[in-house]
Amino acid sequence: MTVNAARALAGARTCFVGIGLPSAAANLARRTAQPELVLVYESGALGAKPSRLPLSIGDGELADTADAVVSVPEMFNYWLQAGRIDVGFLGAAQLDRYANINTTAVDRGPDRPEGRLPGAGGAPEIAASCGAVLIVLRHSTRNMVDRLDFVTSVGHGSGPRDRSRLGLLGKGPVAVITDLGILRPDPGTAELTLTEVHPGVTVEQVRAATGWPLKIAGTVAVTGPPTPAELAALRAMKAA
Repeated sequence: MTVNAARALAGARTCFVGIGLPSAAANLARRTAQPELVLVYESGALGAKPSRLPLSIGDGELADTADAVVSVPEMFNYWLQAGRIDVGFLGAAQLDRYANINTTAVDRGPDRPEGRLPGAGGAPEIAASCGAVLIVLRHSTRNMVDRLDFVTSVGHGSGPRDRSRLGLLGKGPVAVITDLGILRPDPGTAELTLTEVHPGVTVEQVRAATGWPLKIAGTVAVTGPPTPAELAALRAMKAA
């Protein structure tokens, strides 16, 4: 999953990085096929080059290795909201068929308080303003749901015209990379469609792990396995 997420950054110049799995993928891309990739973190670090995976957006390693550190208002007002970032990389606790994201709260059932999640952070602005958005998360019916318990960040809303109606910049989510495969929005409906599976994974496995009737592409490809160089870079990064 991490390797394919890193590969999805091919051709990008700048990436606004979410913490966790997106950070691992973006840093792996910079160590392999995209050495010139500029990593941007919402804490204000521009061009960060951490020697290990940062613990959070406030990790001192990001500021120590950055080309520049700016204020958070400048980061959002000048760099992000003005459309100066090529790709935004996000995770999700829940995702629906139109790639809308929930990272705020989940319904835990009758007579139980709602489960509170880390919250929005900069994700709504990343999803709204980057040229394109990549999403990475584990694939299960718990995460891939028919209806979000809370809409934190808008992907494609309820269809292909919602982003323009809301005045959002960029193309929105262009790929969802999971531990089972890759989903991409249908050009006509914007509904997520399975286009690739990882080696050893079947279409039926992906369908069973999805909380809505999943659309399947006419031809489902198989992703290439990680190369020795990619695995070595990933292991070294996590061991640092």
